[in-house]
Amino acid sequence: MRLVWFLGKITIALSERLGRFALFGVKLFRAVFSGAWCRANLFEQMEKIGTGSLFMVLITSVFAGMVMAVQTFDQFVRFGATGYIGGVIALTMTRELSPVLTGLVVTGRVGSAMAAEIGTMKVSEQLEALRAFGISEVGFVGGPRLLACTVMLPVLIIFSIAISILGGFVYVASQGVPMQLFKRSVIELVTVKDLLGGLTKGLTFGMIMAVVSCSEGFNAKQGAKGVGRATTSAVIWSNMLILITNFFLSFIFFGGLQRGNM
Repeated sequence: MRLVWFLGKITIALSERLGRFALFGVKLFRAVFSGAWCRANLFEQMEKIGTGSLFMVLITSVFAGMVMAVQTFDQFVRFGATGYIGGVIALTMTRELSPVLTGLVVTGRVGSAMAAEIGTMKVSEQLEALRAFGISEVGFVGGPRLLACTVMLPVLIIFSIAISILGGFVYVASQGVPMQLFKRSVIELVTVKDLLGGLTKGLTFGMIMAVVSCSEGFNAKQGAKGVGRATTSAVIWSNMLILITNFFLSFIFFGGLQRGNM
């Protein structure tokens, strides 16, 4: 009975949190489409998310590509498939690793800062001041962040894909694989659909990160402790939802639904 009670408690808490994210997301999208957001803040947020995350994405992506090359190189050589190693690295990075790694890395940096900033605004009653002036605090504060995340995540993912393939090439080139062989396999195996699938994931992850982080910030409790909890919660929930959503998007773009066309 205690197990049933525990599982029921977890299910209710999970449903409550996901429902809160969904309701806040609807409110935020309504505010964006109604134009109740400050356009001047959009470019500031895009710079923070895009330019500010470039170095982390660069380091993460180049080493992810090199590790992918290290893990697969011996197996490809053993089976005489060296000519496909570039394409396999590029395919893996384009479909899965670059979108997921970029989403998680940017969430750790931007999502936490976003929740902390909005939580502090709530604690210091700046959000109430906006409301007193008749300004939609959700649209004014959350709108530019949602749009910036939605635009910049796909851009960062394109950068990540290019850098990770370069990292993989650096390793296999050091093992004697010609550049033309590597390049040809990338062109043969990676399709436009793979790239569109990766970019769609980036767009979705950006929305998830913005909605969850803003929601946690707007619902932060009073005091520094409440802001700290909101920051931690934003990162944890964003990361979990990104990984869960990645499975379903992978299934839709690259998985079971394709069998019907076989």
